[in-house]
Amino acid sequence: MNEGTGPSYEECAQLSGYKKCVERIHLEWEGFRKKRDERLVQERRYGEAREPVAEGILEDLFTSVLDWPLGNFNRQVQRADIVLTDLGIKKLVIEAKHPGGLRWSRGAVDRALDQAEGYAREQRVQVIAVSDGHMLYAANVVDGGRQDRIYVSLDTDEAPVDLWWLSMQGIWREAPYKNASLLPPEPKIPITEGSEDGLLFGADHLLHPKYHLPAQCFAYVPDASKTSTWKLPYLLADGSIDTKRLPKAVQCILSNYRGAKVQGIPEAAIPLVLKKLAEAAELAGHMPPRSQNPTDVYRLLQEALDQVQVQK
Repeated sequence: MNEGTGPSYEECAQLSGYKKCVERIHLEWEGFRKKRDERLVQERRYGEAREPVAEGILEDLFTSVLDWPLGNFNRQVQRADIVLTDLGIKKLVIEAKHPGGLRWSRGAVDRALDQAEGYAREQRVQVIAVSDGHMLYAANVVDGGRQDRIYVSLDTDEAPVDLWWLSMQGIWREAPYKNASLLPPEPKIPITEGSEDGLLFGADHLLHPKYHLPAQCFAYVPDASKTSTWKLPYLLADGSIDTKRLPKAVQCILSNYRGAKVQGIPEAAIPLVLKKLAEAAELAGHMPPRSQNPTDVYRLLQEALDQVQVQK
């Protein structure tokens, strides 16, 4: 457990309600995992599954692994996907996304949290959570923002005892993570040292004079020693996805971003450039079939990949 200003792990561990809940989590976890795997068959079979699949996983989690009665698990309450209640009092608002929809894009997580927080403030609820059936993150709604409550992976073999903070006994207690940062960082695009296609390069001290980024942050780099040849920035300096520039980079090739198409990229290099952009978009959860409602730019990108027969 992380340190914070709330109750310590040792204090919670002495509570009979905590001990009983943790015992239940360990006892029920394997059965939950098996049922969850069955629910996710659709995702593996067709490449996607819709939000009701994630909602079913959450119902299993809260009513079998945790101690919430099924009658307290409410769906579609004033626009909120799921609301958990105790004696009619709303305790937790959950925004559910389709399986894989939050795995892993910090932008997608933040947007889901904004939705959950909006619904929670409308309904005067103090705790929110987001989940796509693979991860579950919860936070307290406080003045000026949100405070971490828990983050757990639902893919794990090991029963996550931190779920207690969302149990009927734990939901009303102050979680110990006030000053923590539980959400893992967004994964970075792997950068290889020197690729035969001339598009990937290792880290270099040379920065682009306009964007102040190294070569590996651009989708096309025919010469790492000449910044004038670097085209289409799509990563941030730390290697994480630049969610603002990524769609612009795609548009510069496939449509007409602000009236200008990218110049200086030979036609033979376009398929590999598109592949690189698509890999970033896939990791961010924007590409079909993972994204159920992809924007036009990512639909165009998928169509172009299909035409040039490039696999993501």
